[in-house]
Amino acid sequence: MFKKILISTVTASAMLISGATYAKELRIGAKSYAEQQLLAEMTEQLLNANGISAKAMTGMGSSLLRQAMENKQVDLCWEYTGTSLITYNKVTERLGPEETYERVKALDAKLGMVWLNPSKANNTYALAKRIGDFEGVNTISDLAALYKDGKPMKLASTTEFAKRVDGLLGLQKEYDFKVGRANIVSMHPGLIYPALQDKQVDIGVVFSTDGRVASMNFQILKDDKGFFPSYNMTPVVLKEALDAEPKLADLLNRLSAVLDDDTMQRLNGEVSVDKKSVQEVAEKFLQEKKLIAS
Repeated sequence: MFKKILISTVTASAMLISGATYAKELRIGAKSYAEQQLLAEMTEQLLNANGISAKAMTGMGSSLLRQAMENKQVDLCWEYTGTSLITYNKVTERLGPEETYERVKALDAKLGMVWLNPSKANNTYALAKRIGDFEGVNTISDLAALYKDGKPMKLASTTEFAKRVDGLLGLQKEYDFKVGRANIVSMHPGLIYPALQDKQVDIGVVFSTDGRVASMNFQILKDDKGFFPSYNMTPVVLKEALDAEPKLADLLNRLSAVLDDDTMQRLNGEVSVDKKSVQEVAEKFLQEKKLIAS
């Protein structure tokens, strides 16, 4: 897997240097982590099974992938609405999920990128607890009420998240509560999951589609005031590619329609936790959903 990613990264970098032009074989760009590798693999298998020649190019950093899309050196990718809104387009206005999608769709259309139908999978920040703990606490408002009652619950967070206005600082203001400095346990994001599982902390800042959420029996608390930005994963395609392949939009929209948080948690877990191959997990899922033949 590492070798494949490394080769793909080198290839992508070479394309940026050489200024490669649109090719008949569709180039699927993807970032370096498991979820993106999985999305790219599912897309490659789906398109190839339906007569569209396509090749996944994984292992790119976020900025490199964006540059490749803007320069028409990859033809499509799966991007997150909030990433385009905040990171690429520098929009600081607070928007709801539909507004976020419509805004990035309009902004990126000016660059020749078409946003297709967004999935229901929203890989955003979330607060999680162990299933069975704190009965009746199902929302962030419920959690805020406990903190306001003085319950000393330890919250695991990255140092960055704890200091960000769009992180813990803003969250506490929106929900009118204080965690308290003594209750904040700063740690590397990858250590939050085992710390929560091992009961070293009571609440953890996680990503909503991370495979460890399901495999470690965590419950994500509903963001009932809609504080966190929406990061709905969506297929984004160059207009030239859509014009060249009439079936492309329908195929990608069909795949997008079967993706949600629970599904991505399960699939990501099979790759990251169960150590199954990306190819195996992608093929099995596409066959389950009858998107490719068994």
